Amino acid sequence: MSTEKTKIFVSAYACEPGLGSEIGVGWHWVLEMSKHFELWVLTRESNRGTIEPWIALHHEFSGIHFLYFDLPKWARFWKKGMRGVRTYYNIWQLCTNRIVKRTMRKNDIKVFHHLTYGNVLWKVSSYGQKQFFVWGPVGGLETIPAEYSSQYARKSRLIEWVRRMAVKALPLNFGFKKRCRCADLILCKTEITRDLIPARHRAKAVLFTDVAVEQQPKVTTASGNNSDRVEFITVGRLDAWRGFDLVIESFARVAKTHKKIHLTIVGKGADKERLKGIINKLGLQEQVTFTGKVAMDEYYRLLAASDVVVNASLKEGAVTVSFDSMAMGKPLICLDTTGYTRYFSNEYAIVIPRTGREEVIDNLAAAMERMTNADERKSIGEKAKNAGAQFTWAARCEEFKELLKSKLYIYNYAKNEKL
Repeated sequence: MSTEKTKIFVSAYACEPGLGSEIGVGWHWVLEMSKHFELWVLTRESNRGTIEPWIALHHEFSGIHFLYFDLPKWARFWKKGMRGVRTYYNIWQLCTNRIVKRTMRKNDIKVFHHLTYGNVLWKVSSYGQKQFFVWGPVGGLETIPAEYSSQYARKSRLIEWVRRMAVKALPLNFGFKKRCRCADLILCKTEITRDLIPARHRAKAVLFTDVAVEQQPKVTTASGNNSDRVEFITVGRLDAWRGFDLVIESFARVAKTHKKIHLTIVGKGADKERLKGIINKLGLQEQVTFTGKVAMDEYYRLLAASDVVVNASLKEGAVTVSFDSMAMGKPLICLDTTGYTRYFSNEYAIVIPRTGREEVIDNLAAAMERMTNADERKSIGEKAKNAGAQFTWAARCEEFKELLKSKLYIYNYAKNEKL
């Protein structure tokens, strides 16, 4: 039997070592996939400066073929950080299609995997779609009810309205329908996205989260909180839909009867001023701390020093910290997004249904109240750490490998039948 690895071309716009969020997700996927497949990975030129030094120190991954592309500086002066990212990303996809085509033909690569960004409404290489096309994990069809978004600042309210309109217009979205038709395997982050795939293509859609547990977290729980104050932490980009306002309002209810509790909010973003206004209104200035964006080492230190992790994101998002909480044995309070939360049982986390806004705040407050009990925290944290052994990056990639293997077998069988 041949031991030759299957060749895969991976489109990974966001892929860089030492970072979290989608960039870190892309990096972890590539490293794990390289153990089972021969990879050609296309990413941004701006990532070369961190990728190549890292690979030079980790020779076991030197077999990954990295390709880089960015528009020249004069053509992307308007893009800075996340500003303009959607427009730039879609231009990048158009410009890199020739690289995809040339590389796949030259190296006889039959499988194209569009990994990041995982948004079903964003472009994918037109040549890649004509090959055996793996799409995802993808999301982007999850929306925020007006009951929640009515509390947001004007710009965020408008963004959520546009998203709701985009989802309603899916039957008229030619690009989305084409990608669904061309895909041979669609990895969906949430049930919501899977259920919005056109019925005739839904058999190709599989629930599959994009994040996993690191077996060796950068900081151990040995450096945990030694004071008698209960430390809650919530992490992510400060976008309105991530539910930081819900965390603050529920925390305020618990703080009325528990003075020795503290909330740390890690991240930066456009919603910060609104959140500060809520904190000032509720008189929580002494009990809530903003850290802004922090380096990964500091993120791990803050997480290790916390007692409870809260993720009130209203749709799939900020899941890296949720799986990191498992690795560090921290209790997790989260909202059910129909995605990554299927890996979190109420035996070792508190998973709250996304119902009405007031009911969610009540339930978050009740969960925080429960977590002021040290014995409860210890019990749930230990169970979470034990459960995390099932959801490692290695296990995630093994699941993907078997899934791809079965789909490729069916694809090749059908192809041979036609000949």
